[in-house]
Amino acid sequence: MAPSVGKDVANTGAKPPYTYRTAWALFLLAGNLIVAAFYFHILE
Repeated sequence: MAPSVGKDVANTGAKPPYTYRTAWALFLLAGNLIVAAFYFHILE
């Protein structure tokens, strides 16, 4: 039997549009790509 939310699985109350964490993820990804571009001498 599948686990039910609230009884077997914790109900965190998180809603599908994860705006805050998505913004941070994109910010960190962009920073990572900039560092990689410097590392591979794409940017100098």
